[in-house]
Amino acid sequence: MVSNVDAEPDVEADGGQHGGVQSVDRALAVLEILARDGHAGVSEIAEEMGIHKSTVSRLLGSLVSRDMVHQNSERGKYQLGFGILRLASSIPGRLSLVREARPVLEALAEEFKETVNLAVLRSNFAVNVDQAMGPSTLATYDWVGSLTPLHATSSGKVLLAGLPADERARILKETGLPARTPRTITDRKVLETQLLDVARQGYGVVREEFEIGLTSMSVPVFNHVGAVIGAVSISGPAFRFDPETEPGVLDGLKEAGLRISARMGYARR
Repeated sequence: MVSNVDAEPDVEADGGQHGGVQSVDRALAVLEILARDGHAGVSEIAEEMGIHKSTVSRLLGSLVSRDMVHQNSERGKYQLGFGILRLASSIPGRLSLVREARPVLEALAEEFKETVNLAVLRSNFAVNVDQAMGPSTLATYDWVGSLTPLHATSSGKVLLAGLPADERARILKETGLPARTPRTITDRKVLETQLLDVARQGYGVVREEFEIGLTSMSVPVFNHVGAVIGAVSISGPAFRFDPETEPGVLDGLKEAGLRISARMGYARR
């Protein structure tokens, strides 16, 4: 696939319309790779796309300048930046969701001393649009703007469970079920069974399926017609946090989801 990469012409140098369109297409491909993998280096991206590393570096430089991509200073790898969140948040409904959810997220994080996130569906991913940090939080990683796989996160499973069956099938066919950890569910039938439980119980839990050492629980947020428009989650270190047995967490999280839903016009049935 990459045997002739070094001979690749510099498409940006010709200044033509084709070169411009190809550059846009390649930039979008880079974003999709980072959204899927979480982070990647220049060589990894170049190998997957079959283009020269200098072209990838140029694309990444442009994306970094617009905050669409951020370079991890420790490992030199790239990940999606806050510019992605800016684009997602430009949708009025999502802006109002963040605004209405904020005080509820802060109260939940303060009560249970853990990290609380709000996520919405974007394309085939869950994007975290807001976060509140609890005082017991060990790490300071900011998940805002991060695109995470639907099948391996508690928010993603709640969002998937809230979709019509045909839309859910389309997404899972397009994304597949890549393993993020040895505990990630990669069997379609097993996942579908779990999603039925999520819809029935009103919450989803993942234990080290997205990241080793991380456990999370999520509940849906509804709009005025009862459609799932988001998911609020609480997460913590797997060695000390089990949301299903921790006193009050499940009830508190469900109540938080309903409070946000009420702010979005949902009438509790």
